[in-house]
Amino acid sequence: MEYSSQYDTVVSADEAGFVEYWRPQEPWDPPKNVPGLWKFKASTDLYHFKKTKQTPTSLTFSPDCSHFVTICLPSRQINIFNFLTGKLTRTYDESLSAIQDMQQAGTAVYKVDEMEFGRRLAVERELEKDERAWRTMNAVWDESGNFIIYPTLLGIKVVNTYTNRVVRLLGKDETGRWLNLSLYQGAPAKKGLTTIAMAASDNPILAGKESRDPTLFCTAYKRPRFYMFTRYEPEDNKAHGDRDVFNEKPTREEQTVAVAHETKTKTSLAREATIHTTMGDIFLKLFPEHAPKAVENFIGLSKKGYFDGVIFHRVIKKFMLQTGDPLGDGTGGESIWGREFEDEFSPELRHDRPYTLSMANAGPNTNGSQFFITTTVCPWLDNKHTVFGRAVRGLEVVHAIENVKTNKVDKPFEDIKIISVDIE
Repeated sequence: MEYSSQYDTVVSADEAGFVEYWRPQEPWDPPKNVPGLWKFKASTDLYHFKKTKQTPTSLTFSPDCSHFVTICLPSRQINIFNFLTGKLTRTYDESLSAIQDMQQAGTAVYKVDEMEFGRRLAVERELEKDERAWRTMNAVWDESGNFIIYPTLLGIKVVNTYTNRVVRLLGKDETGRWLNLSLYQGAPAKKGLTTIAMAASDNPILAGKESRDPTLFCTAYKRPRFYMFTRYEPEDNKAHGDRDVFNEKPTREEQTVAVAHETKTKTSLAREATIHTTMGDIFLKLFPEHAPKAVENFIGLSKKGYFDGVIFHRVIKKFMLQTGDPLGDGTGGESIWGREFEDEFSPELRHDRPYTLSMANAGPNTNGSQFFITTTVCPWLDNKHTVFGRAVRGLEVVHAIENVKTNKVDKPFEDIKIISVDIE
């Protein structure tokens, strides 16, 4: 529900799809003395949600209360209503079917590669099952009332409701699925009087205090933090500190894992390795306590030089880099035992962050020598690929490999090779 101070009226929507106007005082009756307000509900579009079997999850008034915007599920439509007439004035279709059609036709406001698009679809389908999460999605207005801002699969859209065009797409390259938004459009920090001398001076500090810095605050699906979008790049604002990357408080599960690590007896298997490549070194942390076979296999193959001279045969931007196949085409390789070995899944190790070291396979229990390092969050790989380590340093090398040019089968045009692997 949302309150209009201009009309002293509350507009509410329930799970059944009914939209009601009422006064916030007893006897809670509909407003009667609002000039130009509809008289008969049948002449409005307020039954739209009931007719289409949709559930509004958010409702927000424009700054002048002339319109309100809603997001509804399961259609993912964004609807704008005129408050006085109750008429539906704009509808933006963000349904999965519409987005898939635009992706295939090449008409989407931002086209992502097929692998990344598949990942985002998987997140959307997971989100559909999480009622607590999707109920937090909302749309907000800017202070002019000309623009609405709302989260989508592709990013956060800023739409001009008069020209009916997407003017900005925020966070399109981030891996998070945005949910709840709040906009602060900024106010000058300086509130004192400005003298003629001050105004005439070319003082960057005074100029900065007079400028506005609109900030959009956002939450993302399954991320225990909030994000901020501003006009400035992180490197432009070093005076206020560096941008943090991973600083959220550890979850209870992560704390349990940390305690378990301290109390576990040390295994005889190594816990650190360094992959020396033709583009630089990648430093790995291994997890023998959770994936002993995968770690033993990796260490054994490394010590006998199995990976020396092997190329990264599959590189997909915003997904992963794969290697470990002596044939160099993704069809070869064998374990130290000369046979395929079983998967090792642990609830404590997931593909829940970039730089995850995981076994490549051709199906359940078909692990050999091939492995990959992710460059983004990949929840669809959980319980399908064995996580046995993480890249902890040399991350710039990971991204350098990730960004090389590849052919149609994702193989780099110029070979990137493993020189050797050191076990520590």
